[in-house]
Amino acid sequence: MKVRIEWHYSKSKSTEIAFHSEEIEASQAVGIAEDLIKTGRTKNVVFIDQFDNQWTVKEMKGYLKGIETEPHNLIVYFDGGFDRPTGSAGLGCVIFYDQNGKSYRLRKNEAIEGLKSNNEAEYAALYMAVQELAYLNVHHLPVRIIGDSRVVINHLTEEWPAIERDLSDWADKIEAKMESLGLYPDYYLVNRNANKEADRLATQALQGTDISATIEVVK
Repeated sequence: MKVRIEWHYSKSKSTEIAFHSEEIEASQAVGIAEDLIKTGRTKNVVFIDQFDNQWTVKEMKGYLKGIETEPHNLIVYFDGGFDRPTGSAGLGCVIFYDQNGKSYRLRKNEAIEGLKSNNEAEYAALYMAVQELAYLNVHHLPVRIIGDSRVVINHLTEEWPAIERDLSDWADKIEAKMESLGLYPDYYLVNRNANKEADRLATQALQGTDISATIEVVK
């Protein structure tokens, strides 16, 4: 989770100035806040999350300790591919997360039938990714979701209306699943080149290669 630090600097009783930082990772913010407090001239230190919720230093430290053993710092990439002649779809997702002081990368793909378009395949890929978050027992956390589907991202950020019934049904399923898990999605549209790994997984699914693997990532 990323937060802003807000604090007041007091040089004397008559001089008090308010400051705020850019968004940074919560764990880093706590360390900076503690250093500020040590100066003896800093008052009213709080953290503001992406939903404008306010946290004290004690509350944020408790939150970080509570999620340490659970998957957190979640980043999800998704992509779907559709073969029109056969009506087959390939779904791919990559999930990065931290747990117990280590970082992991989960890769998953799947081939399915019964879809009608590439846009449906993109939605199905994202739904598969959200299901994987459920299997990881992820709940009540922010999650960054990254894809190259302008349709999916713009529908879910409500930049575009979801007019087609098939696509609006997928959007409703995804949002309902997110809500049931207590997740707070933040959607990012990227170009295809920045989504290569999920794209490759979707292509491999269409080619009949099943992948489901989790590895530790050394940063």
